[in-house]
Amino acid sequence: MAHVIRAVMVGCGGITNAWLNAAKLDPELRIVGLVDLDLERARARASEFGLAGAKTGADLGRMLRTVKPDVVFDCTVPDAHCKVACKALAAGCHVLGEKPLADSMRHARKSIAAAEKAGRLYVITQNYRYNRNIRALARFLAEGNIGPVTTVCADFFFGAHFGGFRDRMKHVLLADMGIHTFDMGRLLTGQNPVAVFCHEWNPSGSWYEHDSSAHAIFEMTNNVVFTYRGSWCAEGLGTGWNCHWRIVGERGSVTWDGAEGFHAQAVSEPGGFMSKTKDLTVSLDGIPDAKTGAHAGVMAEFLRCIRDGGTPETVCTDNIHSLAMVFGAIESAGKRRRVAITA
Repeated sequence: MAHVIRAVMVGCGGITNAWLNAAKLDPELRIVGLVDLDLERARARASEFGLAGAKTGADLGRMLRTVKPDVVFDCTVPDAHCKVACKALAAGCHVLGEKPLADSMRHARKSIAAAEKAGRLYVITQNYRYNRNIRALARFLAEGNIGPVTTVCADFFFGAHFGGFRDRMKHVLLADMGIHTFDMGRLLTGQNPVAVFCHEWNPSGSWYEHDSSAHAIFEMTNNVVFTYRGSWCAEGLGTGWNCHWRIVGERGSVTWDGAEGFHAQAVSEPGGFMSKTKDLTVSLDGIPDAKTGAHAGVMAEFLRCIRDGGTPETVCTDNIHSLAMVFGAIESAGKRRRVAITA
């Protein structure tokens, strides 16, 4: 039987609904503490999810000393991620944290160093890559059905009227949403970023104070080119959260509508002005159930690796490459030129 893992959740805002629902799926996971600067919010979460035995508090350090958990779930705002992670790691806890890894590359590297010093896992919830359909597409590409990937294009267009802080946020698309698409691109290609040229702007008619649209061209390892086009203020014909994708390989292409729609073709008879092609199927058969639930998939892998050993695919030492794409794009947009990306 899997051994019991005791967890403290820090930050009890709206995002924790997804986390706490995912936590219910593991019968040997115990939420033993909830921490929030607003103590009443921590108490409300405990009541809402029936966590009668969990302690609540506003001080993470005190909670760690009191309950001595095995893991910490960091659901705080990005500015707090480095501080929370380093404190939890120093206390001997494994950490599963909300994206992004950190609010700067300097803080990301500091958190990674803390994890390495503590000998504990620090993993980021890049939940979009645990969608069942993208797992099927990633497998399809890895099997070589269209040959080695050369080109990836992702479109994200949304007319999102959030209200609140996002309406005033700088780099609202790249900093708040880009991380998901960039991480998905790394999953699909198996490559890491080398350089980027990005143009960021605020279209006329935008309801955002700062740039809400961006186009970026990423140079990836193995000569793969990944192009991203996105906007938070595009009314009509929304792409959905998972983007629209076109991926070109040496022997064919595949498109994915971000939901359940795939269209793939590969060369069947080369030669002539245009090669003859045949349709291919992107199959979902055999995709593990644990990979279908976004937050549930990330959490399941994190807990499995704690119990059985192994390294989760979104461990901080890997995920920093996705974060570097965000800050590289922002730097390029500000300098209006191509910039190298270093994780």
